[in-house]
Amino acid sequence: MSITAAMVKELREISGAGMMDCKNALTESNGDMEAAVDWLRAKGISKADKKAGRTAAEGLVGVAGEGKKAVVVEVNSETDFVARNDAFQALVRSVTSVAMSTDGSTEAVAAANFPGSDKNVTDAIKDAVGTIGENLAFRRSAALSVDNGVVATYIHNGVSDGLGKLGVLVAIETTGDAAAAAVIGRQIAMHVAAVNPLALTASDVDPAAAEREKAIFIEQARESGKPEEIIAKMVEGRMRKFYEEVVLLSQAFVINPDLSVEAALKEAEKEIGAPAKVVGFVRFALGDGIEKEETDFAAEVAAAVKS
Repeated sequence: MSITAAMVKELREISGAGMMDCKNALTESNGDMEAAVDWLRAKGISKADKKAGRTAAEGLVGVAGEGKKAVVVEVNSETDFVARNDAFQALVRSVTSVAMSTDGSTEAVAAANFPGSDKNVTDAIKDAVGTIGENLAFRRSAALSVDNGVVATYIHNGVSDGLGKLGVLVAIETTGDAAAAAVIGRQIAMHVAAVNPLALTASDVDPAAAEREKAIFIEQARESGKPEEIIAKMVEGRMRKFYEEVVLLSQAFVINPDLSVEAALKEAEKEIGAPAKVVGFVRFALGDGIEKEETDFAAEVAAAVKS
């Protein structure tokens, strides 16, 4: 069967693949458009498998909210260049939209249907590897919601609306004015982005982390040669300072360091018109915890020239 330019154009529009790939697919499938799409899909999966070993530590964090509920997602790519690609940004927005329609957990979002597709989010992102050309991965997502109040959002280093390198959600429970609560909520979200607290309250701090700090303080205090009862008081004071530094509500508010975050929220209650309480926060920093590969740029260039 003769493969026409119109057929190649149609397949390119359907698949987003390159012209020669589309022509080869149509040739292999004797002009059958559906079979050609499957052929390209198989080729895309093959490319994805080859790229799967590469570290995807760049990408974007996306946030979305609708008053009482908000979500944050992280989708990774290999390079920051791809993160600025319109197709990749659209992909992340779609994942964020999916997260809003689920409970927001990573497992639920990964398994949910991708918009306009019969695939789930994980498989849709794998398919996108073939057209975008890099290893891509849906890494994680989270959601916060309140019965009364607002979940504020903040994106730092934004590249587009709702997309950036760091995303924060802050849930404030109140029966007062939601718009006023959203203002202080966003300010607290900016604080979380800047300071990166370990926990909301002292009781939420990981006991293992607290014990590590305490052991260090004890060792440092003993080097002073003071009696054990004095050492105990020294450690108690330093642990109190530790909690002030790592617990969100106890931290000095970045917008007004004369107040703690908790005190700043108390001040805001005048505008809100009712008691208000931070009941949760989430902070996603792009690539946080991913061990990036160290590359020799000169060697890469030399290898590219040789090939």
